[in-house]
Amino acid sequence: MGMPIIEVQDLGKVYPVAIKEPGLKGTLRHFFRRTYRKIEAVRQVSFQIEPGEVVGFLGPNGAGKTTTLKMLTGLIHPSRGRVRVAGQVPFRRSPSFLRKITLVMGQKQQLLWDLPALDSLRINGAIYGLSDRVFRDRMDELATMLGMTEKLTQPVRKLSLGERMKAEMLAALIHRPQVLFLDEPTLGLDVNAQVAVREFLKEYNRRYQATILLTSHYMADITALCDRVLLIYQGNLIYDGSLEGLLARFAPYREVKLELANPEDAVHLSRYGDLEALEGCSARLIVQRHALTQTVSRLLAEFVVRDLTVTDPPIEEVIGRVFQAGVVA
Repeated sequence: MGMPIIEVQDLGKVYPVAIKEPGLKGTLRHFFRRTYRKIEAVRQVSFQIEPGEVVGFLGPNGAGKTTTLKMLTGLIHPSRGRVRVAGQVPFRRSPSFLRKITLVMGQKQQLLWDLPALDSLRINGAIYGLSDRVFRDRMDELATMLGMTEKLTQPVRKLSLGERMKAEMLAALIHRPQVLFLDEPTLGLDVNAQVAVREFLKEYNRRYQATILLTSHYMADITALCDRVLLIYQGNLIYDGSLEGLLARFAPYREVKLELANPEDAVHLSRYGDLEALEGCSARLIVQRHALTQTVSRLLAEFVVRDLTVTDPPIEEVIGRVFQAGVVA
């Protein structure tokens, strides 16, 4: 295994927040002799990401996700710890570093509202010193991948939200960065637009072996793109591992839905697991993971089963339990 492309060691960020008491007296004191309290947005976070990995970065609102991304991209200076991205220190913001990374924030835009997207793309190409030929080739390739070839000559204000997000993605990737930091890239998009953005990112990762660190409140983004997840809660990293491992540790059961041929047999199903629902010949059982294979074999051997499916609990439910507990047991 080679060198990690992202290295984070004991990273922390503390913000001083001014304290102001109510009333005129408090206002005057605040003006002449201001006092502060410290807010720890991120606390001693450590992780490494290898080149080409797609990693989900999850946490509730205010957990420290965006602050961490801003430190990784050099937008803010860490209060403590060490961070290197693509072999460089982000907060130095050297031109060579900026050519290797990009940051896409779903609630921010860089395209000029009244101009065609193509004009903004040309500006980005000039900023990164791309020749006309290289710019044209990359723009054509990315526009084809995103299905945006016919839309780039329209003013940005006339594009749909999904089309604007695709154009923003194109603008952010025209310099072909090695590392993509994506903060809610599908925020507010409809289902079809979300799927299109996910498929594009999957293909971009496959084609260029780009490293992607992704935050999203849409769990479908994470399950579609990420094998590994980082969970942050109140500024602390509480989990670093696979989605499958998280499910195994925090949801140690599977859901078995089955339809029996004989409704009389359904009354005996409680012997095989926790009977969550029963309606006629259809039932839903909760079975411990370690006993799943044996339980399914017994059900198929002892009953006439018309249909049987085994599923994990919804990932949103599992993640919600983790954040509710604030720790991964």
